[in-house]
Parts: sequence; C-alpha cells; structure tokens
Amino acid sequence: MKASHALLLLAMNSAAICYAQPKANVTPVAKEEKVQPSSQVFNPDSFITSNHEVNIKGQRVPYKAVAGTLPVWDEEGKTIAGLFYTYYERTDVKDRGARPLVISFNGGPGSASVWMHLAYTGPRILKIDDEGYPVQPYGFKDNPYSILDVADIVYVDPVNTGFSRITNKETPRSRFFGVNADIKYLAEWINTFVSRNNRWSSPKYLVGESYGTTRVSGLALELQESQWMYLNGVVLVSPTELGIERDGATEAALRLPYFAATAWFHKMQPADLQQKDLNAMLPEVEDFTMNVLMPAMHKGHLLTDAEKKQLAARMARYSGISEKVILQYNLNVPVNFFWKELLREKGQTVGRLDSRYIGIDKMDAGERPDFNAELTSWLHSFTPPINMYLREELNYKTDLKYNMFGPVHPWDRTNDQTGEALRRAMAENPYLHVLVQSGYYDGACDYFNAKYNMWQMDPGGKLKNRMSWEGYRSGHMMYLRKEDLINSNEHIRQFILKSTPKPGQPAKY
Repeated sequence: MKASHALLLLAMNSAAICYAQPKANVTPVAKEEKVQPSSQVFNPDSFITSNHEVNIKGQRVPYKAVAGTLPVWDEEGKTIAGLFYTYYERTDVKDRGARPLVISFNGGPGSASVWMHLAYTGPRILKIDDEGYPVQPYGFKDNPYSILDVADIVYVDPVNTGFSRITNKETPRSRFFGVNADIKYLAEWINTFVSRNNRWSSPKYLVGESYGTTRVSGLALELQESQWMYLNGVVLVSPTELGIERDGATEAALRLPYFAATAWFHKMQPADLQQKDLNAMLPEVEDFTMNVLMPAMHKGHLLTDAEKKQLAARMARYSGISEKVILQYNLNVPVNFFWKELLREKGQTVGRLDSRYIGIDKMDAGERPDFNAELTSWLHSFTPPINMYLREELNYKTDLKYNMFGPVHPWDRTNDQTGEALRRAMAENPYLHVLVQSGYYDGACDYFNAKYNMWQMDPGGKLKNRMSWEGYRSGHMMYLRKEDLINSNEHIRQFILKSTPKPGQPAKY
C-alpha cells in the first residue's frame, strides 16, 4: 500500500460540528417524488420507494428499496450538496427498533458504493462467473447470500460519486475532499439519515472497503464524539494502512507474504511449497518475514554480502522471482515491479487489486504493467448493471451520469490517524467490535498489512477479543468469487449476530 492509500487525522474536538443541520426544530422531511421524465436537474432531497422480495438462505425476505438523496448543510442551514443513497429495509419485522442498521461505503477516494452494493451484501448482485469474470448479456440477479435477512442496509455515495453532487458551487472543495473533511460531513449526513428513518434505537454497523476503511475507522470516533452516536461494529474490507506508521524497511518486508500467496496461485514456487495448501505454506513465510527479514532489513548496509544473498535466496524461494533481481533491488522489491516480473517469461502480468487476473502488455520489458488487468474487468462487469438496476428496477430517473469514480482530487491526505481513532472508539465503547476481511491476492491493500494494522492498533492486547480477521482466496473484492461471496457474507452475518448485545446487557468493562 502506497501514499495513494494514505489517510486522515480525525479532529478530536468533540464539541465542534462543522456541518450543522438547519436551525429549525424539526429536520425537514423529503417528499416521495413521482417518477418524472429524466433530466440533469439535481434534487438534493428526494426519494422513490419500491417493494421487492428475495430468497436468502432458503427464507423469503420482503423488503422496500428507497433510492434517493439527502442534503449536506453548512453552518447556516444552506444545502451545499446532496448525497445519493440506496436503502433496503426488511418489511416483515415486528420490532424495527431492535433491528441492526448497516451503513456501507466504498473507497477510492472517489469511488461510488456500487461495488459492495451490487456484488456483496445487497439483495441483488451482478451476473458474473463463479470466479468473478464478466459475462454477457449483462444483468443482475437475486443474492441468496445477502445480509438483508439480519440487518437493513444503506449504501452511500459520497460527494461527486454515483449520483451525488455539490449544489453550491461557491462551497470550497476542501469542505469535502480530504480525510478529515470527508469524515466530518459524512458523520453529519449519517445523523440526518438516522433521524429521517427513525433508526436511533437500532444497533449500528459501518462497513468500508479499501479507502472506505479509512473513512469508517475515522467515522467510528467522529460519530461518538460529535454526533453522540455509538456503534456496535465496524467491518474493514481490504483495509488501507489506517495512518499507522511503517518505515521503509518495515513496509518492504511486509510485502513478502502477499508475493508468496500470488506466486503460489500462479504455480511459481518450488515443488515442496507448491504441493502444500496455501494456508499451510503462508505461516512459514509470515514467520520468516517478522522474525528474520524485517529485523535484517533494518540493518541496511550493515548486512554482509553473504547475509544479503542468503536473505535473497529465501525471498526468491517464496516470491517466485529471481534471487538476482531481488539483490538488484537490495531486497526492497517494489510491488509494481512484482506485478510485471512474476510472469514476465510467459509474456503476462498480474493484477494489482487481484493478482489472479492476468494482463498482456505491449512490451515484456519494463518496470510496471501497462494497465490494471482486474480493474478493467470489473468496470466491464459493473457499469452496465448498476445503471440498469437503479434506472430500471428501482425506477430512479435522471440523466445524470452515475460516477463509478468521481472528480474528488486533489484530496487532502494530511494528518491521518484513523487507525488510532478506531482504537480510541473501541476503548470508549465496550459494545464496539471490529471485523477485518482480506483477500490473499490483493496487492494494493494486502492481507499481511491488514494483520499488522491490528497488532499495532492494539499493542497491549486489551482489545484483541473484540477484533477478528478473515482471509479469502481472492483479491481486493473477495466477494466476486462465489465461494468467498458465500463465506464473507456469512462472516458478516455472524459478526452482527454476535456483537448485537442481549436486551439489558450493559456496555461496561
């Protein structure tokens, strides 16, 4: 993970609320819009409702779907933006106040919520093959593994993503596009959503993917300290570094387990390693990384040539690339070079976000692939279905472009302490649990760095009983692979059930 995944410092002043709601005593209520002819006129406060049902784990689940927008206000109560959301609420529940609410964000920064919405936890998923590759004709189908059986879900598109837009062009972009700014205005928006939908009594969960893990880690504390809203759980899907420091030697060493997993998948390891199962091979690599490679790399030029050669030989054995190349990089092999080098002799590259995917470049020479093989595949898979689904099935009519990736840059990445914010939120709130989900073949937010986050967030081990990690044999979006879609949804389902306290159970140590 590089600077592109850097995160934000959470403002610690619990009394400061940057984006206050209008000064009226009652939060304005949006009126449901009748379906109108499409246009590019953006209404920041409207919605349309439809009713559906889905079969989840053999059980009929009726639900309503609300597609709409809710405003973001400034301190004077003026609307400065509108966020598009899709909200699913099960309709056969007697006690809605006790029913969990999941609030879901993707990352980027600049990415819409489409990925987890239409491929992971929602009631409908896109049509792809069992390994996650695109198929035609495009479309979507029921998701029999959705978590809608146990929790209601809202998918949120931050400003300039999806159909969300800035409405006041005089508002500075810095109000939205930065680690801390993002957390501040989204916390205010969540307050509005919860109030509008009468969900204050519900157990609440945040799910974030990629940069969304930065977002929800910061939101956990911001919601507690500025909105006085306490969560039951945070799910980190393919987490970033969360602002946790890694010096050069540590960062370089932590890459090796991901290299090894990818080499194993592509059958580039020696026979004795290749014949082992992935989960039997990786512990050896992880042990070498933490106890041998990392301390050695901190010695720098104090390493003798013989020591360096011995380390390079072990790294080559695990990573599938040559000892010679590793020595040329002084043991610090860049990730982008690994993607280019691993299958170079076959004339192929491997994907960044999911290294199971294979690409072909104009030239086999070079330091990095020409393109991200996995991302081009995903955009191929997702863009038609999300437009078909929102515009046709949910009947949300607009001529606005649905921004899969929106214009949010430059993004202020300074003062990122989101990992510490999440730790503090857990310390302050005994109800709060954390689940981390990682794909072994994710080269952008790799699984071993996700584990390292947990170790460094909680060096004293006082929170470890409320933190859990799950690994999957796929990449950044592990849920695209059918087996992992089933398992990862079940892990979230069980996480919600186990972290929802029994009636009357106090939040105390």
